[in-house]
Amino acid sequence: MNATEQLAIARILKVNHAGEYGAIRIYRGQALVARRIYPDVVAFLEETLTHEVRHCTLFREAMPERGARPCRVMSLWGNGGFVLGFMTSLLSRQGIWICTAAVESTVHRHLEDQLRFLRDRDERLHSLILSIQQEELAHLHHAEQRIATNAPWARLLHAFVAASTEAVIWLSTWGDSSKMSRQLAATRERP
Repeated sequence: MNATEQLAIARILKVNHAGEYGAIRIYRGQALVARRIYPDVVAFLEETLTHEVRHCTLFREAMPERGARPCRVMSLWGNGGFVLGFMTSLLSRQGIWICTAAVESTVHRHLEDQLRFLRDRDERLHSLILSIQQEELAHLHHAEQRIATNAPWARLLHAFVAASTEAVIWLSTWGDSSKMSRQLAATRERP
């Protein structure tokens, strides 16, 4: 691999680790409210939280070998995630499901790009992300199956959460996430 590819892999790990940390904080914020108002949702949130903690640990463990370090804006991921989880859960169960679906669908798209990039470059990281992606997709499908409204507020919330997730990903990779997406799109379009 050349230096540019190594840097991209380090940034993939950095943003994935930070994203999992943000997800931990989202689900903790949601669980705090759900325990008091929506006890039927707590089991999903706790199981999902367990997955996210494991994912965060796995990405952190993969960093040293690839010259990656934790993101410098972890507090943005952590504090922003907690506030997002707490506030969306105050809206209703639908707020929890919409937030989860928006975050997980955005993450899924980025994981797809990462998997294409890593396929011939880092087989072990590719396998790690692929295994994590399966659990993330389960979270997405669980949430999508429970969204019962397409009201304007719901569409606005989904768009806001997805845009916020994209913005934090972009900031954490110094724009590499969008550059990688464009490069991969150009590669797919070639014969």
